[in-house]
Amino acid sequence: MAIPDTPQTITIADLDANDPVPDGYVVLDVREDDEWEAGHAPGALHIPIGELPDRLDDLPEEDLLVVCRGGGRSARASAWLNQNGFNAYNVDGGMSGWHRAGLPVTSEDGSVPEIL
Repeated sequence: MAIPDTPQTITIADLDANDPVPDGYVVLDVREDDEWEAGHAPGALHIPIGELPDRLDDLPEEDLLVVCRGGGRSARASAWLNQNGFNAYNVDGGMSGWHRAGLPVTSEDGSVPEIL
């Protein structure tokens, strides 16, 4: 995946702490499986960044809030998605910022979630 132009970006501060995912948006988590399993936003869709080109049909029509751990991978993914017809926003600060801001996080196995 080539690194394309700068993506549209929002910050954690732009999100409502009581309802961080506005209607019409879906969180897309592009981290690897182990990162996802340890902790992710409830209701998020998980597609590792390396699988995006092969899984475009799995993406919803809603606007995408794209996250990774800190914002690097999600910036690349967001820019690439925008070039391919999606409306994607990189969430600056990623899941680390999400978690620090006290936004909800869950884990796959029900253990205390952590951000890897």
